[in-house]
Amino acid sequence: MAPNNTNKGKGNRGTRSATPIKPGRQKAERPRRVAGAHSAQTSLKDRFISWRQHHLDSLRDALQRLNAARASSAMTILVIAIALALPAGLAVLLDNARAITRGWDGNAHLSVFLDMDISEARQRALAEEWQGTENITRTEVITRAQALAEFKALSGFGDVLEALPDNPLPPLIVVFPDSTDPVTLRALENRLGEADDVDLVQLDVEWVRRLHALIELGERLISALTLALAAAVVLVMVNTIRLAIESRREEIVVVKIVGGTDGFVRRPFLYTGFCFGFAGGLTAVILVQVALWWLGGPINELLSLYSSEQSLTSMAASSLVILPLFSGVLGLLGAWLAVGRHLGDIEPNF
Repeated sequence: MAPNNTNKGKGNRGTRSATPIKPGRQKAERPRRVAGAHSAQTSLKDRFISWRQHHLDSLRDALQRLNAARASSAMTILVIAIALALPAGLAVLLDNARAITRGWDGNAHLSVFLDMDISEARQRALAEEWQGTENITRTEVITRAQALAEFKALSGFGDVLEALPDNPLPPLIVVFPDSTDPVTLRALENRLGEADDVDLVQLDVEWVRRLHALIELGERLISALTLALAAAVVLVMVNTIRLAIESRREEIVVVKIVGGTDGFVRRPFLYTGFCFGFAGGLTAVILVQVALWWLGGPINELLSLYSSEQSLTSMAASSLVILPLFSGVLGLLGAWLAVGRHLGDIEPNF
């Protein structure tokens, strides 16, 4: 019994010798702080870098594929360029026509016939008064004696006119307007006709009306042609991107199997469409400039025969930038339509 008690005591002493750690004294391990805002910012930054890198990779892939298929790419770009060069060239010619008509102020004029008994001093005073008013650039005084001398020289009836007891021609003021707009000319005619000592205002606006009607018709034809050919460019891009999607069907399936989204798959095709359109727009600019250079000599010579100081001008600086960007947007639109129509039909089959 003693040994048992001894062992029991030893066991108790051993138990007491192992000092237990009080819960209050134990140091609780502090959890690491999670920088939520910093992590979110880092994650957002990483996502932006990844998004930007994929855009750059998609653009690089589009350019490489265009370069790999040079013949077919060149044909597509040339088709787009011809479709856009036609309305762009006609628009440049129409702008030149407007500039030429603005320089024809010497041909558009109003003949203001005054009363027969008006004095020459009063005639010149009216001319000076009108010259400083709105819509009038200059005036020219033709006295009764000048009108008679000019009529004799042009008509060949000098002997008959000399037999008359008095000069039958009235004094005249020629008014040159600053615009060939028919509405402006008609308003100017009414205003001058209401002035004192004015007997008659003669205005020949038929040629002006015909000219403005032709210019307006040209503007509408160019607008309609631009819309039609822009739609043709979009359709060309739809067909081109459709063929590209079909040629890469297996690659698209693999990307979707590993979790690629439609946006991830769509992006390279959108860049391909934009590159096609932008290259077509640049080629269209070159074609228009070459055509204007080729036609410049004969057109300038023709203008000089009509005593015009105008010359054929090329495309405006803004058009050199707008046309490629506009063409690139058309290519992007065609690619978007093609991808939206055909990409959904390609799904993995398990």
